[in-house]
Amino acid sequence: MSAAHDDHHGNTEPHSTFSGYMTGFVLSIILTAIPFWLVMAKVIADRNTAVLVLGAFAVVQIVVHMVYFLHMNGKVEGGWTLLSTIFTVVFVAIAIAGTLWVMFHMNTNMMPEHPTLPVVAPAPT
Repeated sequence: MSAAHDDHHGNTEPHSTFSGYMTGFVLSIILTAIPFWLVMAKVIADRNTAVLVLGAFAVVQIVVHMVYFLHMNGKVEGGWTLLSTIFTVVFVAIAIAGTLWVMFHMNTNMMPEHPTLPVVAPAPT
């Protein structure tokens, strides 16, 4: 029976353990509670700093989920899962950045302010 148990040691498939799931769960709770406290206690006064800090916590939590729950690392499936995830993240970042760039420039170029136009008073009723 021990030979059947040892068959999977050369395997690169993810191995799920209770302690691995609990570690991921505890990290997820912590990475949710800290940003919640930061916002509710108004610890960070500057909005831009708060967005950056909360965004960093979100990225770390995504990585925790990918490692502990999705079991993604460089060894699974010869690294193709991790490589495809990196490609997807880069592609989505380019698509979002391009969309925001186009929307910003369309707003700037298509919606000019007209300071020389006179203000028309409403017609008497």
